[in-house]
Amino acid sequence: MSLVTLSDRLAKALMLLAAFWAFVLCFIILTDIVGRGVFNAPLHGTKEIVANSIVIIVFLQAGYAIRSRSMLRADFLVNTMPASVQKVMLLIGYLLGAAFFAIMITGGWDPAIRSFVNDEFEGEGALRVPVWPARWLVVIGGALAIINYLVLAWIDLSGRERAEAPRP
Repeated sequence: MSLVTLSDRLAKALMLLAAFWAFVLCFIILTDIVGRGVFNAPLHGTKEIVANSIVIIVFLQAGYAIRSRSMLRADFLVNTMPASVQKVMLLIGYLLGAAFFAIMITGGWDPAIRSFVNDEFEGEGALRVPVWPARWLVVIGGALAIINYLVLAWIDLSGRERAEAPRP
């Protein structure tokens, strides 16, 4: 199995996991709303769960968004340029994207380790939510983002567009 295929499958699996968690999150929020409104008994910790879940969902889906070429880019500008300039601009964009996520990993590595070692939690009272899963998913999602930017750069440089690339 090639790195491109492995990257595609991993990105799609993480995207599906993120979609499932977003679906579960809807029910958590709904339970909190109904509990507050009808029974005057909110679901404690909903704020902390949602706050950490948003970070988790974003970084689970980042690799898929990059690989399916759905990340934000100025196509209207790039498409007006000659094909050779377009390739150079895309390559620069991929390398800058990879560098951005590398910087994010560098900044997130120590906090991720500390939050796990120190058993860091968020919230008070009835429900305390562990912080380390969100911190580690920033690091792991960033690593997959870097791999996918480099995969796109390789595909564009080699001229081998893959038919089985993920689709939005």
